[in-house]
Amino acid sequence: MAEAVKKPRPEYRNIGIGQILTAYRLPLAGRVSILHRVSGALLFIFLPFLLYLFDQSLTSELSFEVFKGFLSNVIVKLITLVLAWAFLFHFCAGIRHLVMDTNHNAVSKEKGKSTSVVVFVVSSILTIAFALKLFGAF
Repeated sequence: MAEAVKKPRPEYRNIGIGQILTAYRLPLAGRVSILHRVSGALLFIFLPFLLYLFDQSLTSELSFEVFKGFLSNVIVKLITLVLAWAFLFHFCAGIRHLVMDTNHNAVSKEKGKSTSVVVFVVSSILTIAFALKLFGAF
């Protein structure tokens, strides 16, 4: 019998986050999916901080004044803004996923791109409105 010619086995290597961000061009829906996971992780990690802020705002009038003083710090405001973005983006992307789960016509390349744009636009507008309120524009 003739021996079969063995093809070389393909090499699969682990890739790092740097290669994902620079070498691969993800479609917009892929970026929304990754950011949905990142925003969920941020919310989970900072949950104790959020609960602390909530507790400080509700305990008493004196603790509310301390809370207002704590929130007047620029770094705390920036952290709060990032967490607000995470919540608003995660919420909008979650609504997108629910719509895709209930309406199978929404699961296509074109609809995925258009709903991704909607998620980015709506969450950006809401985050800007929150930032304006947080930094005292109105």
